[in-house]
Amino acid sequence: MIKKHLFFVLICFLLIFSALLQAQQKEPLRLGVAGLSHGHLWEVISRVDRGDFIVVGVAEKDDQLRATNGLREKVDGSLFYADLEEMLDKTKPEAVIVYEPIYDHLRVVEACAPRGIHVMVEKPLAVSMEHANRMAELSRKYQIHLLTNYETTWYNTNHEAYKLIKEGIIGDITRINVYDGHQGPFEIGCGKEFTDWLTDPKLNGGGAVIDFGCYGANLATWLLQGEKPKSVYGVLNQQKPDKYPKVDDDATIVVEYPSRTVQIMASWNWPMNRKDMHVYGSKGYIYQDTPTKMRVYTDKKEIQEEPPALSAPYNDAFYYLKAVVRNEIEVKPFDLSSLENNLMVVRILEAAIQSAKSGNAVRFEE
Repeated sequence: MIKKHLFFVLICFLLIFSALLQAQQKEPLRLGVAGLSHGHLWEVISRVDRGDFIVVGVAEKDDQLRATNGLREKVDGSLFYADLEEMLDKTKPEAVIVYEPIYDHLRVVEACAPRGIHVMVEKPLAVSMEHANRMAELSRKYQIHLLTNYETTWYNTNHEAYKLIKEGIIGDITRINVYDGHQGPFEIGCGKEFTDWLTDPKLNGGGAVIDFGCYGANLATWLLQGEKPKSVYGVLNQQKPDKYPKVDDDATIVVEYPSRTVQIMASWNWPMNRKDMHVYGSKGYIYQDTPTKMRVYTDKKEIQEEPPALSAPYNDAFYYLKAVVRNEIEVKPFDLSSLENNLMVVRILEAAIQSAKSGNAVRFEE
């Protein structure tokens, strides 16, 4: 009789726990925003009314920017703070998304990690391996998720390319060429609050090499599942020194692997906006042309494809962040947003900058 009673109590407990878990998963994610100077702030503004998250607090140290910004129309003025730690303690977000200069990503993680608050930064993870390693140390110590958000993570074509490569459609990868950039931050009309740090070698870590070189390093690390490079060679140019006197505006990064080469072409001098990729294999190629269109060459034929749309939560940074924080999905090593992938990204970028200064390739230790 006692055993039956205990079994009944256990079943009731499991049912109640399951119901509470489902209710919690349906609740909007309590999201904090650190910084308002990044041009990608529109990602929050355009989604805040959707219902999957609620902005509980905003921290911005610049008085003018804190008073005048796109979020003011969506978030109550009382939720804006000058001090990040005060915002965290008073509003208690589950996660924080960062729109600060890249140099300040470390500062935000230093504030969030001991409080058990998860963090998603805009690409790339950090300005240097010194910063990146400290951020990784904190995230592991306090067991928080530390994610990096890239626009290209949510492209249908990139995920279809990954799937086709795993299926062996183009054979073994022999070369990857990645093209990223636009006409330049000033040329496309980025705001002053953004370009003030985007063109600063300390606050951004570099110019185009950081701003757009990170995309290729991220995608290659994902497609090659964390394979370690043998060497990195970087060429950084200033084609418009009158506009960008402190940083490079054009970067070419050659990442040499044991049996293949990745070439990353990142520039603020393209005549158009672009984020495309060519993957060559022993039996064919994949041209990822746009977020929705691609070409696949096999059996001496090229076929144009428009892959199916990605399903939630894998189609959107905020759906993804909520699902990760609520333990609905697992971040696997070398996933596009993962810490492991983005530590490698920073390592490749830092090596490219060192190579450009010395004129020699930087070799990775065995």
